[in-house]
This record gives sequence, C-alpha cells and structure tokens, in this order.
Amino acid sequence: MKNKSVKYLVVSAAIAAIYAVLTIVVMPINYGPIQCRISEAMTVLPIITPAGIPGLFVGCLVANIVSPVGAIDMVVGSIASLIAALLTYKLRRNKWVAMLPPVLVNAVMIGTMLYYYYNVEYSLVVCMITVGVGQLVACYVLGIPLLKLLEKHKDKIGL
Repeated sequence: MKNKSVKYLVVSAAIAAIYAVLTIVVMPINYGPIQCRISEAMTVLPIITPAGIPGLFVGCLVANIVSPVGAIDMVVGSIASLIAALLTYKLRRNKWVAMLPPVLVNAVMIGTMLYYYYNVEYSLVVCMITVGVGQLVACYVLGIPLLKLLEKHKDKIGL
C-alpha cells in the first residue's frame, strides 16, 4: 500500500510541475480575457489517473502565483481546475464527455473573473465564450493527441 501512495504522490507532483512550467513559459497567451493555455491539454489526465486531480489543482495554483490578475486568480483558477478535474474523473468512461468539464467550468468561472478584472468592453457572455474557445482548443485539439499518446505508453511512464 505504501508503494501506491508514494507513486500517487510522485505522479501528482510531476503533473503539477509540468503544468506550472508549461503555463509560465508561454505566459503571454495564458493570461488575459482571451487566452489559450497549452497546459490545459493536461486536463485530460484525470481520465487515466486520479493523480491528475491534485496535480492539476496544485499546478494551477503555482502557475497563478505569477498571474497578472493576482491572488484572485490563484483562488478562482485553482478551484475551477479542481472542480473540472473531479468532474473529468467522474466522467472518464466517455472521453469526449469527460473533456467537457474543463471547457465549461473554466468558461464560466474564469470568464466571469476576467470580465470583472479587466472590465472589458464586451459582454460577460462573450468573455465566457472566448475563454471557452481557448479551452476547447487546449482540451480537444491538444488534449486528444496527448491522451492517445499517454494511453499508448502509460505502463512505461507509470500511470
């Protein structure tokens, strides 16, 4: 049993580190009312491992330390990631459906936060749509190939 908990912790920590680094490295496209976080492709991970849940939560928390939005992004962004990861894990039997929670949760929560923070000239719904489109790209365009690759090699990489 100890071996499993250590493995879970290591996988979660690796996910958190990779998510945070990917987010921070391409920072200009990851923050703002129009965004597409490449690291959000990793939101498919709870489909293949429950370690993705805390990994994505902590990774988002760490990445949002440098957010131009500030502490509110650390709180709202991390909670959105946690909710989306939990729902993705619950819906993991259908991969296409399981990738919807990160899109919908982030569209609503992050779209709303960014709308009020940036005081944009367009409507709240438009702000939610722009965040949602970025999430669609990250989750489906980037996430599906990542998921297929990880499923193919999950034994080799310890998932």
